[in-house]
Amino acid sequence: MSGTFGDRLRRARRRRFVGRSGEIELFGGVLDAGADAPFSVLFVHGPGGVGKSALLAELAEEARRHGLAPALVDARTVDPAPEAFARAAAGAGPGRRVVMIDTYELLAPLDDWVRETFLPSLPSDALVVIAGRDAPGPRWSADPGWRELLRVVSLRNLRPEDTRAYLRVEGVPDDLHEQVLAMTHGHPLALSLTVDMIVRQRREGRAVPDALAAAPDVVRALLGRVIDQVPSHRHARALQVCAHARFTTEELLRAMLDGDGVPELFRWLRTLSFMEEGEHGIYPHDVARDILDADLRWRDPDGYAALHRRLRGHFVERVRQATGNRRDRRKHVADVLFLSRSHPVVSSYWQLTGLGRFRTDEVRPDDHAALLDLTRRTQGEEQARFAAYWLDRRPDAFGAFRDTSGEMFGYAAFLPLHEADERDLAHDPGARTMWEYTRRHGPARPGESVMAWRFFVDSEAHIRPSRAETLIRLWNGQEIITRGPRAWDVVSVPSDRDYWDPLLSHFDFHHATRYEIGGRPYEVYAHDWRRLSVEEWLELTAERELGAEAAPPTGTAPELVLSQPEFADAVRAALKDLHRPERLAGNPLMRSRLVRHRPGTLPDLIAEAAGTLRGEESLYRVIDRTFLRPAPTQERAAEMLGLPFSTYRRHRDRAVERITTWLWQREIHGPTDGGG
Repeated sequence: MSGTFGDRLRRARRRRFVGRSGEIELFGGVLDAGADAPFSVLFVHGPGGVGKSALLAELAEEARRHGLAPALVDARTVDPAPEAFARAAAGAGPGRRVVMIDTYELLAPLDDWVRETFLPSLPSDALVVIAGRDAPGPRWSADPGWRELLRVVSLRNLRPEDTRAYLRVEGVPDDLHEQVLAMTHGHPLALSLTVDMIVRQRREGRAVPDALAAAPDVVRALLGRVIDQVPSHRHARALQVCAHARFTTEELLRAMLDGDGVPELFRWLRTLSFMEEGEHGIYPHDVARDILDADLRWRDPDGYAALHRRLRGHFVERVRQATGNRRDRRKHVADVLFLSRSHPVVSSYWQLTGLGRFRTDEVRPDDHAALLDLTRRTQGEEQARFAAYWLDRRPDAFGAFRDTSGEMFGYAAFLPLHEADERDLAHDPGARTMWEYTRRHGPARPGESVMAWRFFVDSEAHIRPSRAETLIRLWNGQEIITRGPRAWDVVSVPSDRDYWDPLLSHFDFHHATRYEIGGRPYEVYAHDWRRLSVEEWLELTAERELGAEAAPPTGTAPELVLSQPEFADAVRAALKDLHRPERLAGNPLMRSRLVRHRPGTLPDLIAEAAGTLRGEESLYRVIDRTFLRPAPTQERAAEMLGLPFSTYRRHRDRAVERITTWLWQREIHGPTDGGG
């Protein structure tokens, strides 16, 4: 075959070129139109490695098929001076002039000259293609002439079907296609490097990594192409925050970074070619996010973990602060859950890309018929009857899952079973089964809640993960972070333990029981918040997100759940045995939530409770000489305090009652939000 080695290279590259049909068709149409073309300059921009140079080469082939000889200008090999550029862009043959300029960001010093001198000097039918990381500057759009003659194309990753076509060309087995798609997001350079890695791994008999974090050589190569030099350590830290958080704002940078200069850092982030801007802040393209995150995790695991925990704590606090704004609260819950996006279990149960395109909303009266019809179609007539009952009894417990048009595609109901009466429980066997389980394994005490996800109905249950699964996770996360004193959360889902066990076990919900409605089985999972509190749960799940091995769920506990009278008896016994450790060890309070979930010992807690009496000196002195620094007898204590014995006993009983109340509040509410 005749031709040069360069011809063979072009043919090899073309065999592996896939996608970009819209851009090629646009360019071909301009070539066909000649002097009547709707524009003269095609400006293609996109982040490093997204395929700009490959597209430019394909457009050059398209020009050659039209009998033209394009002039190719690679800014990496041209001095940024008018004379050097003009020589490189000189016409290569007769006919219509076609100039293609690659890596245009390196010619930033010449941008004004190119726009105002070079391009206007070309023949009227000339066609120019410019490719670079950055979009055209504001002076291009400010000129009414260029607004007419310029067409701007933002180049993105390959579509999934084009990515699969490339993998087939490269001979990658079909069973690896989805894995590669998830790793690369269709980013062309990431695809090429990943395919090379797969060939090496398979040749050496090694497993193919399922995430970029497990392929540091690929990450290193991508970093060099996607990200230019970072000006300083603070810029690098800002970039790490941006890669790990769902959206970044100046407010978030101020919370994460110490010192001044946050506005400057934010402005710098906005200039990066792989950065996008949205309603809630800026965010990097998927592959840029993944490689930045993977690089930090591989290079500095402790720093990565510290950033993760700090971001998570910040977003949890924002959820709790957003008491009056449901939209803000849901946004911050999504920010929390986004941090678990790379966890191998959690990532399989939600649609990350759709967070802004569907929502949970209240169920309105005109939704009832559609809601019951959906229940009837997906879970049967009997389940629909129970849904109708609870819709009438507790409409506020229901939430509809809607798309952007407002159409409902599923719903859930979060019922307060501690408020249900005997008639409710007798009517609904599902609610009764869930309630009876909590009664057997640790009944709720006054002031504690038992909340049950009694209904979860999904019109897309055949799609996993579905949009409804994503929304119930967001709703459940919000409830966990913000709700008050609780005993149990109980979850009921259509029976499929192989599917639900990994997710619910990850979140420390143990399999509790099951029931049937209309012959259809439902599995019940439960979590006792007195056994593992919300703060402990948040810490546990954060560590699991960072890779901590998941232990079996805590399940039901040997921890005692005391009634209020039993608790008061145990406090009185503890006061009497305060200086007898062998007897105190057997006190029921030692197995209570009060002691398990608070640093220090039971004597420390009693001393702290007694300290709250210092404002009433007479009560504190009685407690001090009776229990803290006891006199030999209570009669002697009364004598030492100068009190008649009847007055002494009255003060003692009042003080013991006050201490018991203070401790009971912490038993019910936990150490951080109880009164007293």
